[in-house]
Amino acid sequence: MSDTDLALTADSFVMPAPSGLRVDMRQTPAGVVGYEALPDHRIKLHAGAPVPGACRLHKFLYTRGDLDILPAGATDVWHEEAPSTSIVVRMAPSLLQRTADEMGLPAERARLGERHQFRDAQIEHIALALDAERRAGFPNGTLYTDSLGTALAVHLVAGQKIEAAPVQGLTRLQLRRVTEYIEAHLDGDLSLSALADIAGLSASHLKTQFKRSTGLPVHEYVVHRRVDRARGLLLRSAMPASLVALESGFSHQSHMARCMRRVLGVTPGEVRRAG
Repeated sequence: MSDTDLALTADSFVMPAPSGLRVDMRQTPAGVVGYEALPDHRIKLHAGAPVPGACRLHKFLYTRGDLDILPAGATDVWHEEAPSTSIVVRMAPSLLQRTADEMGLPAERARLGERHQFRDAQIEHIALALDAERRAGFPNGTLYTDSLGTALAVHLVAGQKIEAAPVQGLTRLQLRRVTEYIEAHLDGDLSLSALADIAGLSASHLKTQFKRSTGLPVHEYVVHRRVDRARGLLLRSAMPASLVALESGFSHQSHMARCMRRVLGVTPGEVRRAG
């Protein structure tokens, strides 16, 4: 069975550009599982019930949270004794290469080695977050997937052996430019790359320095600003809640309600009644 064959049973969605990522939910029957060579790196997270199997060298038991990395151009084949469910994240090598360059690391650090059945809480967390975003229809837009992709690339390139050098926060001018741009485009689909260009930094450096300056990740800051705008519109206008959501940059009314409950602890209806 080829990787193309597997795609027939996969729930596959391409991430909003320009993340350089793709996520698939793969459900395969018992039997031979094979991966053909692809130009992308593949990170496979076992997401279902335990599945015993065997390859040429040994027997194994996949359990939830087990990870495999198949580098670009690599192939693999093995046998599984039961149906299997996995999340497969595909990453363009150019994303790792760009990240290594931005971090000032040699190009060799962008090369992934093949690994099987290992654990990494951060990779698992990012893969699950990407899959949750896919299942929800990407309500958080490009900025969120950009941020997850950058975080995954930084983790893969840097590994756990390198301690990042201390970094300074954004300058006052950089912070003002970025926050003013966010406010002016709050109702649009903000992207990490656009904000990085405004600050004159790489995307990975913006993520780190923005959080150092504001105490919040870029995406979380944007969510807070959108919630604040929605709260103001609910209090000061008779605009329908569905329109308030769109004017504030949320994908729909339910998305606004979820974020408002998380940030403020109240629903849009409670905000409006309080006014």
